[in-house]
Amino acid sequence: MKTTILTDIEGTTSSISFVKDVLFPYARRELPRFVREHGHEPDVRHWLDVVATEHGAICDDAVIAEALQGWIDQDRKHTALKALQGMIWMAGYRNRDFTAHMYPDVTPQLQAWHEAGYKLAVYSSGSVPAQKLLFGNSDAGDLSDLFCTYFDTEVGHKRDADSYRLIADTLNRSPADILFLSDVVAELDAARDAGMRTVLLDRREDYPEPRTGEDTHGHARAESFAEITP
Repeated sequence: MKTTILTDIEGTTSSISFVKDVLFPYARRELPRFVREHGHEPDVRHWLDVVATEHGAICDDAVIAEALQGWIDQDRKHTALKALQGMIWMAGYRNRDFTAHMYPDVTPQLQAWHEAGYKLAVYSSGSVPAQKLLFGNSDAGDLSDLFCTYFDTEVGHKRDADSYRLIADTLNRSPADILFLSDVVAELDAARDAGMRTVLLDRREDYPEPRTGEDTHGHARAESFAEITP
């Protein structure tokens, strides 16, 4: 059976600046309006109540929105925030306020691997719905069907080897039969500790100073998906 390719998103398939400079500011800006207009809907209300409880039973939705904006500023990885951001981004994609950035080498290589019979999967700190939105609304069109499954931090932290072991179990593959692609060395270390093969994506747009030698921690290094052999 061919290698399963597991990829990160931010800094790997898509620029860090897209998430930092487009998605996060959009969600931050739209949060107060979104809460005002949709706070009565059950799915939204559930997550607002979660935030309210964590902040000592806040009763004012405007204050909840401010708390969520603070979490965005802190880059907090909270399930409630991720869920609400995903809902806001869905509207943004639907309204064509933006499309998701893909590095030029990513789409043709993903398509080539898929056509060659390699199974593709995603592991990102963003929620699974947000991942599907991103790949479903990319600069290159809808790429979501290229992937067999998606993983987020529900399986565990990305710097924890057990997360990668659980992913391998879920995929019904030996870790040695999975190739993990990421721009974060600590994530690659954890995947290697779990037994996976690894490649460090070292994109000049995101990392102007090349990471070579000891900085790679012994991981294979590539500046483009086209340089990777599964």
